[in-house]
Amino acid sequence: MRIATWNVNSIRSRIDRVLAFLERHDIDVLAMQETKCREDQFPALELSSMGYEFAHFGVNQWNGVAIVSRVGLEDVATQFADDQPRFADVLEPRAIGATCAGVRMWSLYVPNGRELDHEHYLYKLQWLDRLRAAGQAWLAEDPDAQIALTGDWNIAPQDDDVWNIEVFTGKTHVSPAERAAFNAIVETGYTDVVRPHTPGPGVYTYWDYQQLSFPKRKGMRIDFILGSPALAARVTGAFIDREERKGKGASDHAPVVADLADVP
Repeated sequence: MRIATWNVNSIRSRIDRVLAFLERHDIDVLAMQETKCREDQFPALELSSMGYEFAHFGVNQWNGVAIVSRVGLEDVATQFADDQPRFADVLEPRAIGATCAGVRMWSLYVPNGRELDHEHYLYKLQWLDRLRAAGQAWLAEDPDAQIALTGDWNIAPQDDDVWNIEVFTGKTHVSPAERAAFNAIVETGYTDVVRPHTPGPGVYTYWDYQQLSFPKRKGMRIDFILGSPALAARVTGAFIDREERKGKGASDHAPVVADLADVP
């Protein structure tokens, strides 16, 4: 079984690239972030024609998350907790979960944070802490649960995950509090299943559109697949499709892919 996560930065603008990616890499389940569309605007027909079911949560041109699967899609949830934090009293479309061939997939678009003194930064930390609590509870209930927390985490947890750590001093994505929030989820039992197969430094998943960041290799590693112990044990390989960042109409993020062995 092959799973992937990708911040597509507008599914309507990049549906052709998404379809080609699914076919080229023989993807079974894809979690997407920043779909940037309402439910009625999601390109359902194109995905259905390739044999994929889908679940999407989006309300306007901001945020939006989706899961597409050709191995089943059940028990869809658009919140990881009933008390999932809101911003300005709005439940933003930043999380969607579904069970696909026994794997509980979560597509997560973690809040950006904006600036260290911004209220969005506090929202980000609260959001991550509630996700940690939810993830911990799932494993306490079933230590053998197959769970994949995938998506754009908007955090570079290690210095090697940015092209120049000095450039990011005093900024979001690398602050001690954000890194601690990410590591707290890891400490509950969720493993970065891709890093062992794609070690750094210089391995990134995001490159800004500005200032020739991609050809100059000025990137960040902020997209991850964190697996529960039972899921992590199934991972046989993983890669970041850097080629997908190239060419006209590319997203500013690259897809992250992991292969899972069959359950014994």
